[in-house]
Amino acid sequence: MKSSLVAVSAAVVVATLVTGLKDRAALQERLGLGAAGKPAPELMMMGRIKPTEAAGNSEFNAQLVADKIEAITSSPPSASDTSDPNAVAQQPAAPPSAALPSEPQTATSPAPGTPSTVSEPPAPQQAAASTQPAVDESALRYFASRGDKVRLQAEISRLQALYPNWVPPADPLAVPQNGDKQLEAMWQLYSDGRYAELRKAISDRQAAGAGWQPPADLLDRLDVAEARARLVNASDLKQYATVVDIAAATPSLLTCSEVDVLWRVAEAFIQTEREQRGQDAYTYILKNCTNPAERQATIEKASTLLSYQPMQGLLALEKPAATDGSREFDAIRDNLARRFMAEGNDDPKLAIAPDYVSRLEKLAESQGLASDALLLGWYQLRRNNDADAEKWFRAARAKQDSATASQGLALALIARKAPQEAEDVMFRWRAESDDASATYLAATANLMALQPPADLAEDVLHRIAAEVIARKYVPTAQQFGWYARSLNQFQTAARWFETALAWKPDDEPSAYGLAVTREQLNDRKAVLAIQHAWAGRSTRITNLEDTSSLSPNGAPLQPEKSPIAPQQPVQPTQPPQRPAVTAEPLPAERPTALQPGPDAAVRTARPGMQTVTVQRGPRQTRGCSTTVDAAQLGPSDALSRGWCLMDINRPMEAISAFEAALQSPLRKDREDAAYGQSLAYLRAGLSSNAAVAATKAPQSRQRAAELQVAILADRALSAFDAGRYRETLVYLDQRAQLQQERIDLMVLRGYCYFNLKMYGDATRIFEAAAATGNRDATRGLADVRKVTHPDVND
Repeated sequence: MKSSLVAVSAAVVVATLVTGLKDRAALQERLGLGAAGKPAPELMMMGRIKPTEAAGNSEFNAQLVADKIEAITSSPPSASDTSDPNAVAQQPAAPPSAALPSEPQTATSPAPGTPSTVSEPPAPQQAAASTQPAVDESALRYFASRGDKVRLQAEISRLQALYPNWVPPADPLAVPQNGDKQLEAMWQLYSDGRYAELRKAISDRQAAGAGWQPPADLLDRLDVAEARARLVNASDLKQYATVVDIAAATPSLLTCSEVDVLWRVAEAFIQTEREQRGQDAYTYILKNCTNPAERQATIEKASTLLSYQPMQGLLALEKPAATDGSREFDAIRDNLARRFMAEGNDDPKLAIAPDYVSRLEKLAESQGLASDALLLGWYQLRRNNDADAEKWFRAARAKQDSATASQGLALALIARKAPQEAEDVMFRWRAESDDASATYLAATANLMALQPPADLAEDVLHRIAAEVIARKYVPTAQQFGWYARSLNQFQTAARWFETALAWKPDDEPSAYGLAVTREQLNDRKAVLAIQHAWAGRSTRITNLEDTSSLSPNGAPLQPEKSPIAPQQPVQPTQPPQRPAVTAEPLPAERPTALQPGPDAAVRTARPGMQTVTVQRGPRQTRGCSTTVDAAQLGPSDALSRGWCLMDINRPMEAISAFEAALQSPLRKDREDAAYGQSLAYLRAGLSSNAAVAATKAPQSRQRAAELQVAILADRALSAFDAGRYRETLVYLDQRAQLQQERIDLMVLRGYCYFNLKMYGDATRIFEAAAATGNRDATRGLADVRKVTHPDVND
């Protein structure tokens, strides 16, 4: 009798330690269920995650309980000996469809049920056992027997959520062993992750015994495991919509025990253009999950998918600083600074917090990495801080001379009007990439455009000329013409202007330069031919009369003491696959007074980087030929200056003037400014920028159509020159929807088909164009026949 009383007392103590000290609110809080009537965090069908502040489940220490009852008999006392009149019968509640308890320490967590109302602390273990429903503890015993502590704890948490008065057994191994060997084998398949085999085993047994039903717990776990596998597979295959659908249908996966699933769901939201919901998923983790490694990994993963501003919201959820002043994400803060600065390089309007800029500056100085200096250089260059940019690009080149560092330094030098050093810096890297080549050529054009002309060594002139001829770069060829004119080498100047026109027949500045040069050489026949060719396209060429004003102060240009003639270009020949196509005529521009010879403004850009404009000095000081900061002018004056600059062919300066005019309070002025800026960008060959400028103010339907037609034609020509023939056809098709296709563009289309080896389509286009008498079309037909009927041609 005495031993029986001791056993009963010990059992009561154990039960009280586990559940007796918990009231209803505390139990719900520890289970992460929240207050009654308040839903747990969930993923709704539309995919939005609602974070909660519920704490994680307490850990059940099976070993501690086992030690306390080690010396006590395991015989259960009778219910009459320990009955409690205050015990309340409990019934299991149906689990909600989308509850998401926060369980950071568990690996598996099916959806919990809604806890029933508890008015008093639970009764001792024996009385509770006599009133609570039967709980399937077979999985508990199985995981304990396998030594799987993670799944054992997960199962205890799950049963506690389903049955609030259920008390975990002191020794899970003491749970009566399931005598059903087939069921044990099924649990083994589940534990091994062999879900397809488990499904088959269940089906086979149900077919063999019509009355047998698998445990609901096993089926629930199998459904969740299969859903997890499908979600992971869909995520790996980048089927992001499927990922969201599976997660919405299986909310029990969306807990801290399945943080990898939460990461995948967040990525799926972002990749399906629901960035805010992806941010909500990361927020859920940072508000509810406590594993330090997982929290840090969450920030790292988010930083690769989210932009700067959303990331600041996530970083605000960082745990308070420790007593030593360290913060939770200090280990990755340097990489975050690099990530944010790189984003700032892509977007010049993005203001990065000074803390990140100063952090990267300290890293660049202490660690001496060229990559850090490059990030700082591009960041400052994008914000027109040319002096700081030059400093960091020079530091990067000192650590590791590279094309990128040299390109950045060259752009900074061009911005502060030092193109001679820029040319020298980039010459070594000129062939490294398309960007490097563009930067070098821009430096050469700006160098040749300096006023007064730079005193260049013969070897520099020769290498620039050789590169310009090899690349067929029109802006520098044109500037070579003006450079030779400044040295009174008019024959040389004419050859350069002719070469530029051979490469780009619609280059009006080169045509104008050739006209005034032929006029000064008294070649009236050539002048008349040029005027006839440009009649209706260039007022200043048509009205060309007096050229004396092209010399500084109206005096004839005097040769230098030792003039150096640039290398003479060779007249290039066009390949048969490249038709002579006239660029889309620009819409009518506002006429202004004639100005002397065209000045050049050349710019180049790193992809996604703000362009740098360098103005050529004026040849005379009247009208708009002087250099003025357009930002200091009123909107009306800036608009007038912009049109004036367009007439003397200084489109890059005109862009800035039109930008200042866009601030006008008058709608008409804003419309004219946006229209003018689009024309300036088109003149400079920047069709993408022209399209953007056209949207800065509403345009009339006629103007919008004119700009769109010109932009599409320019893009088609650029794509053809780059060898992207299919892209050229796309632009031509888009333009044809707005305006009937010109004959020269029909020929361009024919050559696209020819280069794509679509000879039937090419023949059809060339025949239609040749019927109008177009020589290029006739030549195109001959090119097709040479390929398709070589024997006949021989």
